[in-house]
Amino acid sequence: MSEAFIRIEGLQKTFQSRGKNFAVLKGINLEIEKGDVFGIVGFSGAGKTTLIRCINRLETPDSGTITLGGREVTGLSLRELEKYRQKIGIIFQQFNLLDSRTVFGNVSFPLEVAGEKRDTIKKRVMEILDLVGLSGKWDFYPGQLSGGQKQRVGIARALANHPDILLSDEATSALDPLTSLSILDLLMDINKKLGLTIVLITHELDLIRYACSRVAVLEEGLIVEAGSVKSIFSNPKSETAKLFMKINRDFSNHDWQDGSGI
Repeated sequence: MSEAFIRIEGLQKTFQSRGKNFAVLKGINLEIEKGDVFGIVGFSGAGKTTLIRCINRLETPDSGTITLGGREVTGLSLRELEKYRQKIGIIFQQFNLLDSRTVFGNVSFPLEVAGEKRDTIKKRVMEILDLVGLSGKWDFYPGQLSGGQKQRVGIARALANHPDILLSDEATSALDPLTSLSILDLLMDINKKLGLTIVLITHELDLIRYACSRVAVLEEGLIVEAGSVKSIFSNPKSETAKLFMKINRDFSNHDWQDGSGI
């Protein structure tokens, strides 16, 4: 087994509300290998979004460390953080596109912020749009696109700055099942072509089964199980994993995948 590309140790995050402290992450320990499609599954309120926001450093952990490619990133300066975030692509459930910009304009936005030259931006944007299957939609506006096409724009935008990892925060939750599968197929294709490490945050077990080789189960701010998808859900130990299997009993009649699709 190769050395972990993402290593999280003792990660804790507490929020204050109405004068009270609420511990959301209670000591997360997690390792993700380079080039993996890794799933993090948990019910609402388990701490999934807070974890992903700590990884891309939109939230500052109270304690613990996050190491990416051998570099510890929890103590970065503001200038270092800006550069670090450019290498963390993220796709969202609600797309978060700029309605006043075309597909080209949405994908080019992070490159403009990074100060890239116009010719470099044009070449990169068209390259990525071809990768996500939208080369013929470059001059369309978000309002002219389907939900699946909007998410493809979001993926293209996340890839613009040649990220080291791609974080997917419930990215298919707003899509119908067939479109969700097409997006997962795209992510798996990107993983294979670019060797990109992808982390899928979701509460949907079927997405984990379809796309991921390994998974961690998040329960009340702690990783309570981690391992291969088959081993975790064939013999669940945690209450969360057991509940997922109870809700998805039909999975026992299917073959488990290794992240290669159904």
